[in-house]
Amino acid sequence: MSAATTQSTSQRNSASWLSRLGPIGTLLSSTKARIGLTIVMVFVLAAVFAQWIAPGDPKKFVGAINKPPSAEYILGTNPQGKDVFRQLVWGGQLSLIIGFGSAFLMTTIAVVVGMIAGYYRGWIDDVLNFIMNLFLVIPALPLLVLLSAYLKPGTATIVFALAITGWAFNGRIVRAQTMSLREKDFVAAAVVSGEPGLKIIFVHILPNMVNIIVGGFIGAVIYGIMASTGLAFLGLASTQDVTWGTNLFWAQNGGALMIGAWWAFLPSGLAVALVAFGLALTNYGMDEITNPRLQAESMLRRVAGDLFARSVRATPVVPRTHEPTA
Repeated sequence: MSAATTQSTSQRNSASWLSRLGPIGTLLSSTKARIGLTIVMVFVLAAVFAQWIAPGDPKKFVGAINKPPSAEYILGTNPQGKDVFRQLVWGGQLSLIIGFGSAFLMTTIAVVVGMIAGYYRGWIDDVLNFIMNLFLVIPALPLLVLLSAYLKPGTATIVFALAITGWAFNGRIVRAQTMSLREKDFVAAAVVSGEPGLKIIFVHILPNMVNIIVGGFIGAVIYGIMASTGLAFLGLASTQDVTWGTNLFWAQNGGALMIGAWWAFLPSGLAVALVAFGLALTNYGMDEITNPRLQAESMLRRVAGDLFARSVRATPVVPRTHEPTA
C-alpha cells in the first residue's frame, strides 16, 4: 500500500471518529478550527487558573521600574514597577469577560431585532430596519468614546457601550436570513397550523440559523476584545482594573515605547492579536464546514486525492541475479 493511500485512509478514520462527537466533532474536523480553538483555549485556561499560574496581586509594586526580563521576573516589570507576566495572565480574565459578555449581549439584540423584523415585515420591519440603519450609519468609534466618557467607568459600562455600538451589523444579516427562511415550506405549514408568530420565529426558524448566529458571535467577541482594549489604551476605561488594554495604557503613559522597554507593551498586544487570530481561524474553519460551496470544493479535492492515491501503486523491485558464466 502506498503512502498516499495510507494517509487517505487515516484521514477517513479520523473524520469518522470525530463525527461521533456531534457538532463539536464536526468543527474539530477542520484543521483551521482545531488550531484556532487551541490558541483561544490556552488563554482561557490561563485566565481561569491565573491564581496558580501567576500567584499574587497583579497591582502590587514588586521592584524597579522597566526592569528587563530575568529569572526573577520572566517578562520584566512595567513603568509602574509591576510584574508584567502577572499582569498579562490576570489581565486576560477581565478582557475575555468583556469580550464574551459584550458579544453575548450584541448577538442577543441582533437575533431578537433581526428575526422579528425579517418575519413580520410591514411597519414593524420598517421601524426596526430604520433603527438598524441608523446605528450602522453612526460612526461606531465616536459613539463608543462618547458613551464610555460620560457613563460611569467600569466593566458593565464597557459591555453596554460595545453592545449598543456593535449589534446592528449582525442584525442586518439575521434579518436577511430570516426573510429567506420565511418563504420555506416548513414555515408555511406552521402558519397554516395556527402557531403564533413568536413561536414560529424562535422554535422553527431559529434552529436553522445557528451557524450564522455562532459565526456572528465569534466576530462580536473579536470586536469586543479589540474595542475594549482600544478604549482602555485611550484611558476611557477604569485604569484601576487590570486588563490587556490598561497594561498598554500604563506602558504608553510611562514612556515604555520611547525607552525601548518592549516587554512592557508587547506581551499584552500580542495576547490580543493571538486571541483575535484564534477566533478568526475558528470562524473560518466553521465556515468551511457549513458553507455548501466550500463543502463542495473540499469534497472535490478529497475525491481527487483518493483517485490519485488509487492510481499510485508501489512496484516492488526484484534484485537481478547473475548466473555464473562458464
